[in-house]
Amino acid sequence: MSAGIMMPPGIKPPGDYIEEVLAKVKAKNPAEPEFHQAVQEVFESLRLVLQKHPEYRSSKILERIVEPERVIMFRVPWFDDQGNVQINRGFRIEMNSAIGPYKGGLRFHASVNLGILKFLAFEQVFKNSLTTLPMGGGKGGSDFDPKGKSDNEVMRFCQSFMTELWRHIGADTDVPAGDIGVGGREIGFLFGQYKRLANKFTGVLTGKGLNWGGSLIRPEATGYGCVYFADEMLKSRKDSLKGKLCLVSGSGNVSQYTVEKLLDFGAKPITWSDSDGVIFDPDGIDREKLGWVMELKNQRRGRIREYTDRYKKAVFMPTDIKLEHNPLWNIKADCAFPSATQNEINAKDATNMLKNGVKLVAEGANMPSTLEATKMFLEAGILYGPAKAANAGGVATSGLEMAQNSARLTWTREEVDDRLHKIMIAIHKSCYETADTYGTPGNLVNGANIAGFLKVANAMLDQGLV
Repeated sequence: MSAGIMMPPGIKPPGDYIEEVLAKVKAKNPAEPEFHQAVQEVFESLRLVLQKHPEYRSSKILERIVEPERVIMFRVPWFDDQGNVQINRGFRIEMNSAIGPYKGGLRFHASVNLGILKFLAFEQVFKNSLTTLPMGGGKGGSDFDPKGKSDNEVMRFCQSFMTELWRHIGADTDVPAGDIGVGGREIGFLFGQYKRLANKFTGVLTGKGLNWGGSLIRPEATGYGCVYFADEMLKSRKDSLKGKLCLVSGSGNVSQYTVEKLLDFGAKPITWSDSDGVIFDPDGIDREKLGWVMELKNQRRGRIREYTDRYKKAVFMPTDIKLEHNPLWNIKADCAFPSATQNEINAKDATNMLKNGVKLVAEGANMPSTLEATKMFLEAGILYGPAKAANAGGVATSGLEMAQNSARLTWTREEVDDRLHKIMIAIHKSCYETADTYGTPGNLVNGANIAGFLKVANAMLDQGLV
């Protein structure tokens, strides 16, 4: 169908139509604010599309794209080390498979609920579309928190979780990966139980160990990709990362490899954080300090406040829930890489960032900026890379792992890194050019939302009413 087709009677103007669909989403999905936020952010960009494409309205693409194709929810019983029965809740949201099998991580964290996973799955649909790879969108997880649990407790939980999930996933159906709380240890336990139950060795999970089907660069991919994307944004203004002071939130996988790649580009990262508080190191984080944090977080599973015991010039600012802002975002810097969790930057934080000279924000976490903060960044005209574009490197490399598994091949580190870099360049180019095409040059939020949406929406039209 083409943009020139007459609108059927009763089809509303784009603005009214979007407001009507958004109101229905909120009414049908109460108490899911993160999901509402994610949908609203995408829909705001689509006002520019619907005027040119009335077929999306007549085919009710928006109403269909906000409804998961399948929602799986189940109980997860397991024994702790004292022999006590514990019960958690497991989820898998299979959001959209128009361009490929469902793809997206599993999150194990006490905050996990249906609304958070629906927001993540919805974002994943468009993020995966941007990667240029044939992957649909999904997300899953549990309110189980691996923090403080023994390896045996984590293993028992993962085996119980997979005992239900295995029947719903597969290499050509749904390919989960890791997310918050799900690293190499958890993926190993999950894969082992899948293999045992399905009697198959397939690429059903990504983030696997290198000795049994994993891909080089996969642990580094989200952080590396975010920095590659930031570099492309700066190149569009004939600038570079060299010498830039950089704020990085979090201290997990994404943050660690963001810092590593920033060092490769000659930038100076100066912060870390975790749920206990913020570290500010005025001397900058070098490779020796990065290695120490990796050992602290990945091996000892310690807290970031220990950083000041070793590096005396660093300052630790404990978390204060009474504060209306995060002190990390009130430090003078050139660039910011929010890499912790959703909505970690509010309007007050955005005000502080702009006041302190931040000229670039590249989102390593999923939806780390509130709608108000996003609006402030766009109005200020700074370089702003939204999560669905800037942090797509992780799922892109998961897609590369899937390709290696299907071909029974292993690519070199250099080959995977080169492919990742080229994908991030292509994502930036697509976002940049789409924003320009739809009359909002430089607005990568619109560029990412529209480019991601068009590919999925057109596939849905091609495949009929399913």
